[in-house]
Amino acid sequence: MNKMKKQTILAVDDTPENLDILVGLLGEEYKVKASPSGERALKIAFSDTPPDLILLDIMMPEMDGYEVISRLKADERAKKIPVIFLTGRVAEVDEAKGLDLGAVDYIVKPFSPPIVKRRVRTHLALYDQNRELEMKVVERTAELNRTRLAIIQRLGRAAEFKDNETGLHVIRMSHYSRMLAIKIGMTEEEADRMLNAAPMHDLGKIGIPDNILLKPGKLNVEEWKLMQQHPAWGVEIIGDHENSELLEWAATIALTHHEKWNGSGYPKGLKGKDIPIIGRIVAVADVFDALTSERPYKKEWSVEEAMVFIKKEAGAHFDPDIIMAFENILPDILEIMGKYAEPSRDQGSTV
Repeated sequence: MNKMKKQTILAVDDTPENLDILVGLLGEEYKVKASPSGERALKIAFSDTPPDLILLDIMMPEMDGYEVISRLKADERAKKIPVIFLTGRVAEVDEAKGLDLGAVDYIVKPFSPPIVKRRVRTHLALYDQNRELEMKVVERTAELNRTRLAIIQRLGRAAEFKDNETGLHVIRMSHYSRMLAIKIGMTEEEADRMLNAAPMHDLGKIGIPDNILLKPGKLNVEEWKLMQQHPAWGVEIIGDHENSELLEWAATIALTHHEKWNGSGYPKGLKGKDIPIIGRIVAVADVFDALTSERPYKKEWSVEEAMVFIKKEAGAHFDPDIIMAFENILPDILEIMGKYAEPSRDQGSTV
């Protein structure tokens, strides 16, 4: 039967006799590392195998226990490790100072073996319990995020099913948007948020009647006015988003991806950099995929035809810098296009 892995205790004291006592008291039940200085203790605490608990002498030359714990608590690698101070000083002011700096307890010298063992055991158990609770919170949060993300993605695809039955448009244009985000300098985290927010860009189309959305001919004035309301409807469907950056981005994208660089877009007629960058990115990704996709009201364009149009609209419909970035990543765009091709798409299309 396998024995449980021993927990590690770091004992820090400039007096060798004190270290010998602690190793003797705790060595049978725990793995004990001994350090005669604060500097050495920090190296051990910041290593790839940090201790589970630190017994820290206060009065040491060069670097005392107060400075050691201050450095420990300021570093993400060690800030959660419980620290028990070892001291011959029992003044209340000293105890308060150590607790204020983050110590969990005091052990007074000369050591009482039962007290040392009991307090070490208690604080290791608390530390293990806290780590287990944190892990459960992380796992639960990740599960909730996965569930929320799945719902968001399905909402985006639901809007597309009205004029793109496979729902692959939102997958392609979302990946295009992520690639563009990376190309213009966004972080990986921001690019992933773009990937997950972009599918909701046309969520408001759920409110557009089929006879307008799928009309093969040109929309009349009243029909076009109704169509122009879908960005605002999308924001209403997304709802309150003050506690979610993802939903905040989704709402911004839904509202602004039909704005144009020259101010002739809708619904607000925003111009240039007044249009949020995420809206400008999705505008390019969405139009390119719409042009190269077959819809009930249009035939698909070739990549060459779509790129001619896209480049022509730089400075009019689209942000010129975004178009330049899009051209630079076109081979990656075509790879995504092939990977998520419609069943009827000619996957051999190249530039």
